[in-house]
Amino acid sequence: MKKEYLQIGFSGDLSNKKDRRLFRFLEIMPGVLSLGTLALFVFLSWHKPVWVAVFIIIFDIYWLLKTLFLSFHQQSALKKLKKNLKTDWIKKLNELSDWKNIYQLIIFPMYKEGIEIVRPAFKSLIDSNYPLNNFIVVLALEERAGEQPKQVAEQIKKEFGDKFFKFLITIHPKDIQGELAGKGSNETWAAKKAKKLIDELNISYENVIVSSFDIDTQVYEQYFACLTYHYLTCKNPLQSSFQPIPMYNNNIWDAPAISRVVAMGATFWYSIQQVRSERLATFSSHSMSFKALVDMDFWPVKNVSEDSRIFWKAYLFYNGDYESVPLFYPVSMDANLAHSFSQTIINVFKQQTRWSWGVENVPFFTFGAIKNKLMPLRKKLFHCFNVWEGFWSWATNSLLIFFLGWLPLFLGGEEFNTTILSYNLPRMTRLLMTIAMIGLVLSAFYALKLLPPRPKKYTSKKYIFMILQWMLIPLTMTIFGAIPALISQTRLMLGKYMGFWVTTKKRK
Repeated sequence: MKKEYLQIGFSGDLSNKKDRRLFRFLEIMPGVLSLGTLALFVFLSWHKPVWVAVFIIIFDIYWLLKTLFLSFHQQSALKKLKKNLKTDWIKKLNELSDWKNIYQLIIFPMYKEGIEIVRPAFKSLIDSNYPLNNFIVVLALEERAGEQPKQVAEQIKKEFGDKFFKFLITIHPKDIQGELAGKGSNETWAAKKAKKLIDELNISYENVIVSSFDIDTQVYEQYFACLTYHYLTCKNPLQSSFQPIPMYNNNIWDAPAISRVVAMGATFWYSIQQVRSERLATFSSHSMSFKALVDMDFWPVKNVSEDSRIFWKAYLFYNGDYESVPLFYPVSMDANLAHSFSQTIINVFKQQTRWSWGVENVPFFTFGAIKNKLMPLRKKLFHCFNVWEGFWSWATNSLLIFFLGWLPLFLGGEEFNTTILSYNLPRMTRLLMTIAMIGLVLSAFYALKLLPPRPKKYTSKKYIFMILQWMLIPLTMTIFGAIPALISQTRLMLGKYMGFWVTTKKRK
C-alpha cells in the first residue's frame, strides 16, 4: 500500500479536505495544550489557589525524582561512552566477515561556512582508522549561497579529494518548486547524485551506510569502525538508524557560559536518550542504511527538522519495524559562537527555536499513525504519547517550576495567604529544588570530564566558571527552552510555518 502521507510537509499538502482538516487540527493542538496549560494555571492560581499549591508541591516532587532518575541514566550513558572510546573497534570488526565491503557515504551539507570550519571536519575523516578507500564523501553546496562556498569546496577538493575512494561536490539548485530551502532538500539532492555514482560502480545499497553530518561535525578516530560494527551486529541493520552522542566540543572553551550550558544540556539529553533507546529518534548528525534511505525516497524536502523527520518517516514506512540504535560514541560539533556576545545570545535563541520546531513532527507522526493500519496499536500509543508529552513538557515545565509556582501567593488573595499551606509553599518548593540541585552538581562533574584539553590561552581559573555556569540552568531552561518552544508551537498553531535558519559558525 502506497503511503502518500510520508511526503506531507504541512496540512496544505493534503488534497483530501477531511484529511487536511484532521492534519490542521493536529497542528493546532500542541500550542493549544501548552498555552492552555499556562493559562489554566494562572486562572486557578486566582480561583483555586489551594489546588494549585498542592499541585506545585506534587509536581516539584515529581521533578525531583525525575531529575535523579535522569541523572542515573546520564551516568550510565557516559560510562558506556568512555568504554566505547577505549574499545578497539577495528579489532572487533576483524572478528566479523566481509566488513571491508561496507562503504561509508558521508554527506556534508554546506551553506556559507568558511574554510576554518570545513577543513577540520575533513581532517577528522583523514585521521579516521577506517579504510579511506571505502569513503564516498559528498560536499553539498547551495546555489543560493553564491560563489564563496565554491571556492572553499575547491580548496577542500585540492587538499583532500584524492584521499578518498570518491569525492563529489554537488550544487543544490535554488528555488525548486515544492522544496524548502534548507538542509533536508540539499542533502537529498546530494544523496541522489551519489546514488547515480553508486549505481555506476554496481555497489549494493545494503553495503552502504550513509551519514548526514553538519558541516562542523568532526568524527573521533574510531567512529566509522564503531558505526560499522553496530551496523553488522544489530538485529535489523537495513531498518535502523544509528545515533552518536552530539558533543559541542570544537569551540567549547571559547563560547560564552550561556551557550556552553545550552550546548552541554543537549549533549546530556541525548546521552540519556541513548540509554532509553526506545525513545531515541535521530538528531543532527546521524547514520542509516542507504537502502532504507533510497526505498523511502530520501530525506524530506519540505521541513526544517529533517534529522528527526527522517526517523519518523522510516518508522511509518516500515510499520513500526524500525529503530534507532544508540552508538554510545561521540561526534564533536560547534557550540554557538558569533562575533559578539549579544549576537551569540540571539543565535542561541534562534537555534533553540529551530530545534523546538521539531514539533512539526507531532502532527506528522500522529496523522501517519492514524492512517497506518499495519503498525501495532501499542507502538502507536507509546510514541504518540512520548512526542506529545515531550513537546508539552518542553514548553511548560520550566515555567511551572521556576516562575508560575509562586502565583498562588500573589493571586490567591488574603484568605489563601493566611493559611499554613501558603506559608509552607515557598519553603517546600525551595527545599525540593535545592535537593534537585544534586542533578546540577552531577552535570557539572560530568561536564568537566567531557571537556577537551584546556587551550593555553586560558588559565586554570576557567574551570571554576565551567562549574559555576550550571547556576544558569533556570535561566537557560526558560528563556532558551520554554519560550522558543512556545514560539514554535504558537507558529504551528497559527499556520505561520518556519523556514530553515542556518546557525552561524565561528572559531576564535
